[in-house]
Amino acid sequence: MKIAICSDHAGVEYKTKLISYLLGKGYEVLNFGTDSTESMDYTDVAHPMAAAIEAGEADLGIALCGTGNGMAMTLNHHRGIRAGLAWGVAIGRLVKAHNNANVLVLPARFISYQMAVSIVRTWLATEYEGGRHQRRIDKIPV
Repeated sequence: MKIAICSDHAGVEYKTKLISYLLGKGYEVLNFGTDSTESMDYTDVAHPMAAAIEAGEADLGIALCGTGNGMAMTLNHHRGIRAGLAWGVAIGRLVKAHNNANVLVLPARFISYQMAVSIVRTWLATEYEGGRHQRRIDKIPV
């Protein structure tokens, strides 16, 4: 499975560690940047990552920024993306189980790295439940 990953300057430390974690678990990782702590615009990495997922170049994505909100807002403007912001394990499970999120967004300034790993591990292991949730997902596009 290929996982795309991106962050802004606030999430670069966690992103770098998560890349190593994911590679160690046997995932292929596509890094869309940034690789610097120098201030940058999250949109500059979010849009290319979303486009790659929509094109089938990656199966899933993980995005990090300070609060997670900027990344989530940007990513969810892409028709083929369902980005879910998670700050706890239960929410990470639910964004996959109920919303079939194909991108997990993490708020790097508000969670520990250990929590980030726990959320990622849970999100990746969770299956989408379908059923009544699919009806709701079908109503998302405008």
